[in-house]
Amino acid sequence: MVFYPILGWGVFWVGFILAIILFAKYKKLYPVFYMISVALYVFTAGFVIDVFNLGQIGILSILVLSALLFMFLGYYLSKAIKKESEQNII
Repeated sequence: MVFYPILGWGVFWVGFILAIILFAKYKKLYPVFYMISVALYVFTAGFVIDVFNLGQIGILSILVLSALLFMFLGYYLSKAIKKESEQNII
């Protein structure tokens, strides 16, 4: 497939411009890192799809597995951070 270089450059420039806009608007760094993580996820998923030359079922399974993984990690980290912050308060 040929779409990977186009996807890579597109994600880079869109992420770069949005990161500048977010930093200019909020004057905080966490929205920029959020934008970087989303761009990196899209870039990595596109790379895996392109390198392994996956069909429709393969693409859907990669996206579903990565979505489930990130939902589980988000849930786990939210509980771990909340528990850690509660211990620091007491």
